[in-house]
Amino acid sequence: MPTTDTGEAKIHYQDVGAGKDVIVLLHAFPLHSGMWSRQLAAFSHRYRVIAPDYPGLGKSALRPEPSSMDILAGQVKALLDGLRIDRALVVGLSMGGYLAFELYRRRSALFRGLVLCDTHPGADTPEGAAGRETFARNAVEKGLHWVADEMTPKLLRPSPDPAVVREVRALIGQGTPAGVAAAQRGMARRIDSTPTLATITCPTLVVVGEEDSLTPPVEAEKMVGLVKGARLVRIPGAGHLPNMEAPAAFDKALLDFANGLSK
Repeated sequence: MPTTDTGEAKIHYQDVGAGKDVIVLLHAFPLHSGMWSRQLAAFSHRYRVIAPDYPGLGKSALRPEPSSMDILAGQVKALLDGLRIDRALVVGLSMGGYLAFELYRRRSALFRGLVLCDTHPGADTPEGAAGRETFARNAVEKGLHWVADEMTPKLLRPSPDPAVVREVRALIGQGTPAGVAAAQRGMARRIDSTPTLATITCPTLVVVGEEDSLTPPVEAEKMVGLVKGARLVRIPGAGHLPNMEAPAAFDKALLDFANGLSK
């Protein structure tokens, strides 16, 4: 996995494939780019695929401040500029969707297309932000095992595959407690992206696991109604991480969309 120094932070990222068309994969909390391992393999036969880690999650260096969407968007923009990528299909799942909204506001010309997976545009309520602060403190005090205990059941369908459970827990364990806390505090600061939806002009796909309890299908349906021309794909047998729980259906949806952009 290569590293780039953006001048403000060292960012680890995966960069596979060599196609002229690029897909950028933005990961969920509290995982890292390794959650995309199936997609990196499936998509790289035709596309160049880039998947960064956020600070303190995976191998990217931790910064002292919260991992706000503004900071993360700046890092992703600097990474892509350094790689001389000016057009890409951007895929954001959960926290990656929050980041995709901010990146779109900063650099809409980058987007050949947008895929929003198991995410929603709203900001946190005061109660939600307070809950994130409590989680952040607990992560630092109790460690990644506690984070995995708390998050894994929420990320997966009610009766998950034990192998996927182990994989998710391992991905969480490869971050840092401080990185988890920084991500929670950064998400608590994000703005309401609902007004952004009406400004999206690139082709857009919304994907959601049918058994997602964190951002259920009704949230995906609302987004589709607010983005002109967007379409929805529901993934059966999957919770908040359909790319891991139902990779065949997830990959087909994304590849069909990506291939349509190339025509």
